[in-house]
Amino acid sequence: MNAKKWDHIATGVIYALVATVVLILIAILGYILFNGVPNISWHFLTSPAQSFSAGGGIRDQLFNSLYLLVLTIIVSLPIGLGSGIYLSEYASDNWFTDLIRTSVEVLSSLPSVVVGLFGYLLFVIKLNLGFSILSGAIALTFFNLPLLTRNIEESLRSVPNLQREAGMSLGLSNWKTTTKIVLPAALPGILTGLILSAGRIFGEAAALIYTAGQSAPTVDYTNWNIFSATSFLNPMRPAETLAVHIWKVNTESVTPDANLISSASSAVLIIVILIFNLGARFLGNKLYKKITATK
Repeated sequence: MNAKKWDHIATGVIYALVATVVLILIAILGYILFNGVPNISWHFLTSPAQSFSAGGGIRDQLFNSLYLLVLTIIVSLPIGLGSGIYLSEYASDNWFTDLIRTSVEVLSSLPSVVVGLFGYLLFVIKLNLGFSILSGAIALTFFNLPLLTRNIEESLRSVPNLQREAGMSLGLSNWKTTTKIVLPAALPGILTGLILSAGRIFGEAAALIYTAGQSAPTVDYTNWNIFSATSFLNPMRPAETLAVHIWKVNTESVTPDANLISSASSAVLIIVILIFNLGARFLGNKLYKKITATK
């Protein structure tokens, strides 16, 4: 058999494998959306959950997920940005830098249950934060940091060295060159990675069971006092997120329409994550064309 035939066979195998992955993805998404989307309604999205009666919604769980996402990004973005800039622009190739990169890789491979138990022991019990949105946000920072740090580092490294040399030739310091030239050029990739990591945060459940809690107390959406126990903005209140709600409904099944709630909630979760992923691609391409002045 000549090389040309081997090339055709290898190409066919690669296409078959890619098609298999795509079909599996379509089957999973199709099954969840087909069973869940018909049960989604405005009432379902804007009504609180009911424990012992039918007709409940996911208003509080959906808001808690979005609020937790915002707090997690606020905590993790400055740390990830600083780490990425250091590793890309300042760190030398030595054992210390290798240790940092290895630590980041190890952190990214930790099971979510382990991170949740760690957050429970440290934040909930030791630091006496209790089951709260803040405890969940800090715990999810451990998930977000490795992905965010690697993405920021790779985005900065992808900027051509000619731009750094141009900044240096103009008499700019290393910090000025990084913040005024390199960082804006890497912004599309950084924002893409940030949105993708947001999708991962939004769908996390295991770590939040032990940190943010499973209870969903009634909150007042007209109370803007962040220090009030009933305020929807209070980060110290326990909060059941959408992913945790799906797990809880499937395990406890205390409502008569648990299957409908579970399927509709799963569909909402998938739709939001798809929006994050498609939005990241669209926004990244848009910013890249704007910054590079390409059509």
